[in-house]
Amino acid sequence: MSGPGSGATLVLREVSKSFGSVVALRSGTLEVQPGSIHALVGENGAGKSTLVKIVAGLYRRDGGTFRFQGQDVDFGSTAESKAAGIAVIYQEPTLFPDLSVTENIFMGRQPVGRGRRIDRNRMHAEARGLFERLGVHIDPRRPARGLSIADQQIIEIAKAISLDASLLIMDEPTAALSGVEVDRLFAVARSLRDEGRALVFISHRFDEVFDLCDTVTVMRDGDYIATRPIAETTVEEIVSQMVGREVAELFPKTPAPIGDVVLSVRGLTAAGVFHDIDLDVRAGEIVGLAGLVGAGRSEIARAVFGVDRYDAGEVRMLGKDVPARNPRAAIRAGMAFIPEDRRKQGLVPEASVARNVAAGIRRGLTKAGVLTSRAENAAAGPWAARLEVKTNALDMGAATMSGGNQQKVVIAKWLATDPQLLIIDEPTRGIDVGTKAEVHRLLSDLAGQGLAILMISSELPEVLGMADRVLVVCEGRITADLPREQATPEAVMRAATATTPAAAPAADQRMVHP
Repeated sequence: MSGPGSGATLVLREVSKSFGSVVALRSGTLEVQPGSIHALVGENGAGKSTLVKIVAGLYRRDGGTFRFQGQDVDFGSTAESKAAGIAVIYQEPTLFPDLSVTENIFMGRQPVGRGRRIDRNRMHAEARGLFERLGVHIDPRRPARGLSIADQQIIEIAKAISLDASLLIMDEPTAALSGVEVDRLFAVARSLRDEGRALVFISHRFDEVFDLCDTVTVMRDGDYIATRPIAETTVEEIVSQMVGREVAELFPKTPAPIGDVVLSVRGLTAAGVFHDIDLDVRAGEIVGLAGLVGAGRSEIARAVFGVDRYDAGEVRMLGKDVPARNPRAAIRAGMAFIPEDRRKQGLVPEASVARNVAAGIRRGLTKAGVLTSRAENAAAGPWAARLEVKTNALDMGAATMSGGNQQKVVIAKWLATDPQLLIIDEPTRGIDVGTKAEVHRLLSDLAGQGLAILMISSELPEVLGMADRVLVVCEGRITADLPREQATPEAVMRAATATTPAAAPAADQRMVHP
C-alpha cells in the first residue's frame, strides 16, 4: 500500500478501537483510491463493522491515522461524515416508509421556492434525473412503503449522489437481492466508479467480490492482514487469510442413520403461491429445499409451520395432524422454525442474548408467575456455550452482535425447545465462511442425534454439500426429489427451470425427472 497523501480518497492506518476491556480493532488499515471498487472481507468479528462505523462517524477511533481526501479527520457524528462526502449503504436500508421516494432523498434539505414553500416539482424532477443517471426506473412520487430492498438501496445511492458523496461504502448490499437485482446494483456501482468515485464493497460472497472489485483487503480478529489486486489473488488465498487456517471442508456432512418419518406433508396448496406439495422428512435426515428465488420455497416452509395460510392439504408431525395457521400448535407438535430474516422475525434485537435464547421456553422458567434474569441465564448458558456464541455476557444486547452470532442465538433459542423437526431458511445468509462451516457442522451433528431438518437455501453448493435429499421447487411445484448421490448442479438447475413434474414412483425415495 502506498503512503498517506498519495491521492487516495480514504486512508486508514493502524486504527484501533476498544470498548472497555474488549478490543474490537487493533490495526485497521484500508486505502481506497478514487475510481475503484475496493472489497473489504473478513469473518464476522474481524473488525469490518467497527472500521466502517469509524469512517461513518458513529465511533471515534482510539488511535491510528484517519485521512479523507488528503486531510486528517476525526468525525464526531454521522452528519459530519455525510457532510464530508461519505455515504454508507446498508444491507437493510432505513427509509421513512410513509414519505415519498423523493422526500426520502431530500429529507432535511428540500429545495424551496417562492414564499419559502417546498418546491415539490423541482424535487421530483431532480429525483427523476438521479434515477435516469443511475439507469433505473423508480417512480419518485410513490411512497417508500412496499419497495423492495433492492429499490431502497438504489434510493440510498441516489441520496448519496445528490449529496455529491465521493466515497460510498456498501455493507452486505446483496444479501437479500435476487440475481437480476444484484446485476442492476453492480451496474450502478460500476457507473459510480467510472465517474471517479471510490467504493468499498463488503461481502461474504466471493463470486461477487471477484466479479465487481478491483482490490481486496482482508481483516482477521481486529487486525489488518493483507491487500491484493483481485487479479493477483484467489478465493483459496483469501479464505486462508480470513480464518488463519486452510478451510478444506466447508460442508462437514457426516452420514447419519435415517429413521422414521417425522414430518409428512400431503397436497399442500395455497392459491397462486404453491400447489400440491408432498414431502417427507425423516429423523436424522437433512432435506434441502432448492430452487430459484421466488419459486415458493420459503412460503412452503412458513405454511408448514403455521405462519401463512394454505387452502388445501395436510401437515402431520409424528403421525398426528397439525392445525393450520397455528404456530403454537406447530411448536407443541415438535417443530422449530428459523426464518430467513433473523433480525426482524427471529430475534428481539433490543433484548439480551439470554432473553432471546430462553424466549421459547419462558413458560417453563417462571415461578409463581415471575421470570428472573437468573433463570433465563441458567437456561440459556448451556445452549450459548454449546453453539459457541461469542459474547462476553449473556446480558449483552443481541443487536450488538455479529450476524453469525445472531444466527447462533436464533438456533439456540429453537434448540432449547427440544424439537423433533428443525425448519431452517437460509441458514448461512450474510455470515462469513468460517461461521458457515460452524453452522454446517452443527446441522450435521444435530442430524446425527436424530433431528429431522428441512433446510431452505439459495446457495446451491450448500444444498448439495449438506442435504441427504434435495427437493427442487419451480413456480410453486416440486419438480424433483433427488437422492444425494444424484443431486448434481445440472440436475438441480434443470428441475429449477422446469414447470411440469413427471410421474414419480410411489416409493418414499421417489425421484422426479424434469
